[in-house]
Amino acid sequence: MKASYLILASLAALPALCAAQSHVVLYGIVDTGVAYVSNQQGSQAWKAQSSNLSGNRWGLKGSEDLGGGLQAVFLLENGFDINSGKSTQGGREFGRQAYVGLRSRQYGSLTFGRQYESVLQFVGVMSSAARWASIVGAHEGNIDDLAPAFRVNNSVKFTSVDYHGLTFGGLYGFSNQPGAFSDNQAWSLGARYAHGPLVLAAGYFRLNHPAAPGTAGAVGAAGSGAQSDYGGANGLASLGGSGTILSHQVFAAGGTYAMGHATLGLLFSHTVFDASIASARADNYELNGRYQWSPQLGLGAAYIYTDGRNDAGGRPKYQQVNLGADYYLSKRTDLYLVGLYQHASGDAARAALFTQPASSTRSQTSVIAGIRHTF
Repeated sequence: MKASYLILASLAALPALCAAQSHVVLYGIVDTGVAYVSNQQGSQAWKAQSSNLSGNRWGLKGSEDLGGGLQAVFLLENGFDINSGKSTQGGREFGRQAYVGLRSRQYGSLTFGRQYESVLQFVGVMSSAARWASIVGAHEGNIDDLAPAFRVNNSVKFTSVDYHGLTFGGLYGFSNQPGAFSDNQAWSLGARYAHGPLVLAAGYFRLNHPAAPGTAGAVGAAGSGAQSDYGGANGLASLGGSGTILSHQVFAAGGTYAMGHATLGLLFSHTVFDASIASARADNYELNGRYQWSPQLGLGAAYIYTDGRNDAGGRPKYQQVNLGADYYLSKRTDLYLVGLYQHASGDAARAALFTQPASSTRSQTSVIAGIRHTF
């Protein structure tokens, strides 16, 4: 009889033991503010603008211990506009990220789904746009994907564990096209090394035939019924290129160095659009710095220079200054003020800060003030 009671007690405790091995977290960011744009298609504009320092999101992430240092992991992350309540990223339910996979304590993680590529993962995190200047402060047209605005569908991704400061990884986005393996296909590689105050990183990304008709591989293409957050066509046009994008390549490298309360960063990227009519390429240079004035207040400044070229003989150039201040009321809530200025020169006809309608002149200024809360 005693043995029967022990068996029943063990079976009753089994669900609790299994539940203890799984971990699921609900999290999110709510970010909104007011923005001023000096020239938006010929006129000044004052507007409510969300997702400034961080994209608005709510998500679920979890893990299950499988034993032997192996875990099953997943993440589902929805993006939304707080000012209208609408889903963003083309109306997707989990448009920011959606993946499932395995994570090894010895080797790293292997995940499958809709994910960020390696240039952003390893290099982009050091850009002013990704850290404190808002996505509007991205390099011209975000042609190098150093601001978090683009994800790869149908992808498999590997990220290593930290090997004495070195991490590396890669991503492959399937075309899903029989007989056209390279149409709407993407892949990327990246690495990062951190030692004391020094961090160095590099990455490469390539997207082939993103506009192939009827495809829905790495990005949603024309006629596929799947909207895309890939903005390559606008980036090509900003450099004076034209036609259908045949391939989009980015090489990026950078580093940061911390000195007391200050952190200095230097980034370089080389972007090439191979297009059916006029191809284009550009080099982006960014020098940025952040100073932690106090535990609550951080200040940032960045200068960005874009040197473009195209097959039509044009040399579009852009200069940009990003300024920012971020004040934390608590660990979860902060107030921010961001100032952005862009000037177009050479064969660039007009300024256009990222995500903003183009100016009617060669200059454009935006000032953004807002509040962000994390949970």
